[in-house]
Order: sequence, then C-alpha cells, then structure tokens
Amino acid sequence: MSTVTLSTAEGLIQAPLLHKGKVRELYDLGDRLLIVVTDRISAFDYVLDPPVPGKGSVLNGLSSFWFDQTAELLPNHVVHTDVNLLGDLVAEEDKPKLAGRIMVSKKAKRIDIECVVRGYITGGGWRQYQTTGEVNGIKLPEGLRKNSKLELPIFTPAGKNDVGHDEDIPFEEMARRVGQDLAEQLKQLSLKLYSFGRDFCAKKGIILADCKFEFGLIDNEVILIDELFTPDSSRFWAEENYKLDVEIDSMDKEPVRAYLSNSDWDKNSPPPSLPDEVVAATSARYRDIANRLMNG
Repeated sequence: MSTVTLSTAEGLIQAPLLHKGKVRELYDLGDRLLIVVTDRISAFDYVLDPPVPGKGSVLNGLSSFWFDQTAELLPNHVVHTDVNLLGDLVAEEDKPKLAGRIMVSKKAKRIDIECVVRGYITGGGWRQYQTTGEVNGIKLPEGLRKNSKLELPIFTPAGKNDVGHDEDIPFEEMARRVGQDLAEQLKQLSLKLYSFGRDFCAKKGIILADCKFEFGLIDNEVILIDELFTPDSSRFWAEENYKLDVEIDSMDKEPVRAYLSNSDWDKNSPPPSLPDEVVAATSARYRDIANRLMNG
C-alpha cells in the first residue's frame, strides 16, 4: 500500500479533468478514462480533513483484484492500472505519487442505477423493514431481527443522484427508467456477483452483508464499472463480530463515523478536522480488510 498521501491529482496529469467526486477524479484520455483514487474520505455527505494515508491505493487495489476475479462472470471497464503506461501524461517525478492509485478504463455509458444487493437486514434496509415490513417494496417475513441473514439475497436498487443521497426505488420503477429487459439483466448480474463475493469472503472469515454495483453500456453490451467490493461500496463484517440486535462494527470508515456522531458537530456546517488517532485507526481498517481479502 502506498505510503504517500494524495488529496488530489490535479496538476499532476496532463489531461482534462472530467469529474471530481468525493474520492475519485476522472480525466479524459480521448477514447479512455483515467480514474485516480485519492485518499480523501467522506462521511455524512462531507469531504473531511485530513485525508487517510493509503486509503486510495487500498480501494484501487481491491477493485483491481475483484475485477480480475470476476472477469469470467462479466466484462468490466479495466484497461490497465500501471502508472508507467501513462507516458508523458505524468512527469517521471510525479509517477510515484500516483502509483497504485490509477485505473485506465474503457469509456461506457453509465446506467444511472445503483444496483444494491442485501444478504442481511441491516442499515437502511432495517430502517425500512421496521416501518413497513418491506425493503424497496419487497415484502419480508415478519419477526426478523436486526442483522438477520435473509433466506435469499434481495435486489434493492437506487436511482443515482450526483448531488445528495441516492433514492431507494422499487424494481418496477427501475424497469420503468431503464426498460424491463435491462432491469432484469442487471438484477440477475447483481445477484450473481453478490453470491460470488459472499462465498469468497466467507472463506476469509468475512461476512459480505450488502454491496452495490454500477454498470455501463458499450455497444449495448453491459459491463461492470466504477469500483467493486471495496469498503466504500460494501458492508463487510468480521465473522467474529457478528451478532443480532446490535450495531456491528463494520470493516470500513467506522472510526470516522463514530467520532463525528459522538462529537457536537451539527452535520450542517463544515465538519471538524479528524484527530490523528481517528485517521490512524481508519487507515488500519482499510489495510486490514485488504490484507484479509487479498492475502488472508
């Protein structure tokens, strides 16, 4: 994992910046995209200071690992992850800053649906169930407890919003937006990917509680894009921490969420800087999940 901290790649890459997200930056390489994963970290819709050392290289490394693992299930957008292949787009002295953080990818037409699969009833799904007995319009059995494993994983899509939160929608609304055939295809692909990831993680002593996928189209062929089975797009639980009826400490940026939730920050004004110990604990979390998945 990189020991260099990168808050932005702006000024390091001789290509137009197409989009600057909370964590990722997209640069235009003509017929390709360059994705740079920074060490920025967000919570409660705010980007926080300081960045978390090595977080970007963990996310990029995990995505690259999983894209390779799932390549036989369906095509993905990866072209390469080698900063040296960028040539004179990046000065030689700047390449170490970007090593391990870049992904050159095919350009695809993004399908504006977050494809979420839940294997356990927790988080936002649990809140829906408590109120309605349903999740995204799917009726679930009565008497489920928080963190219960579902008999079968469920597909619970969300409409993508570039600003603010994504919007949970029933499958029927997804089908209305993208077409019935494509909606069915994305549902089946998502469930297949979740099953693969769940079984892989189980061998490493990790529970994949839920996750989300993004898909795009190239010449009307569906491909997998964005990131895959990272702590930012999936909820991982260590098997040894699994319990019902509690808030399980997930293997991600939980130290950041816990610190902010226990502070006097009102979540409507600029957030406080993260203490060194919170940054260090979060960095360790990302390293731990990467090591357990890729090396454990």
